[in-house]
Amino acid sequence: MAFEIDFLPVGVGTRSGDAICIRYANASGSFSIHVVDGGYSETGPEIVKHINENYNYPSFIDNVVLTHPDSDHVSGLFNVLESFSVGTLWMNRPWLHASEIIHRFHGNWTTEGLTSYLRKQFSTLVELEELAISKGTIVKSPFQGSNIGPFVVLAPSRTRYLDLLVDLPNTPAEVKSKKGSFFDTLAKSLEEAKIAIANYISETWYGETLSEYPEPTGPSNESSVVQFLYADNEHILLTGDVGPGGLTEARDYYESSLYYASKMNLMQVPHHGSRRNVTPFVLSRWLGEVQQQGQAQRGYAVCSAAKDDLDHPKAKVENAFLRRGYPVYTTNGQLLAYSRNMPSRGYGAATPAPFRSRVEE
Repeated sequence: MAFEIDFLPVGVGTRSGDAICIRYANASGSFSIHVVDGGYSETGPEIVKHINENYNYPSFIDNVVLTHPDSDHVSGLFNVLESFSVGTLWMNRPWLHASEIIHRFHGNWTTEGLTSYLRKQFSTLVELEELAISKGTIVKSPFQGSNIGPFVVLAPSRTRYLDLLVDLPNTPAEVKSKKGSFFDTLAKSLEEAKIAIANYISETWYGETLSEYPEPTGPSNESSVVQFLYADNEHILLTGDVGPGGLTEARDYYESSLYYASKMNLMQVPHHGSRRNVTPFVLSRWLGEVQQQGQAQRGYAVCSAAKDDLDHPKAKVENAFLRRGYPVYTTNGQLLAYSRNMPSRGYGAATPAPFRSRVEE
């Protein structure tokens, strides 16, 4: 099956986000389109333009997947749904599961009250669902084992999602609305302060400093939909902003599947290359153990990070992928494309990150 995967440049200034456009051939000779995440509001028109200009101005998109409800993934999808007829929108909707988690709140809520509260907390998702339904789009939950065209959802399982859901009402304010907030500014200021005071340490090829026990990533990120594609004898892993817990759950499920292989051909670097989202053990499970320096490349890793986001990806994360045979290519304001048996669109060659001997502490 011929396919092309386009990682769009997302983000203005230091704000990184995700938007992926995919087109693949069907047995009939036609093509299907699959969109994963929509970046920020300003990303939406860019996705629409990319699909029109490179996928022959289609009127229909087969599947749109929202990996998790953060604003840098959901906001641009409104333009996509407004501009095309969409077959299925895949996203998890917290309010649908109020009756399944009500017992975790010790009698402080009724099911109706918790449902209403979750709808208010995740009003952007409610807006997206309402837009989809108004246009005749089916809305489904992407739990482990779901088939989205040729893609298989590896995580989250329904059980694990319900565990994470208990903490989701406390996710930052910016994921509740398409508009920015005080918390956007505060978070940005804190990140910039961290950059200014960052300490650096030395790292060698055989002296990895990436932590096996990082500070946990948030429950919203851990709830990210992890998708696997087996096409044209290639193994592709799309990770959203998932953390070590989700990657472990995904790997356990993957190893029981019919498509098991020791390594990936292409892996998306989770959460713009944050050091909280991968560990040496988890990466070795997915990519293989650390190689001898200078050994042959095993595959490719792609990271979405804004051109001016100096804090992402982390150098120690890039090193960790490279040690295992996966050089990291980062968008940095340019589109990155990966394809098999599709016509060339004349994109220029990209350059991966080199090994860094100086990394963030």
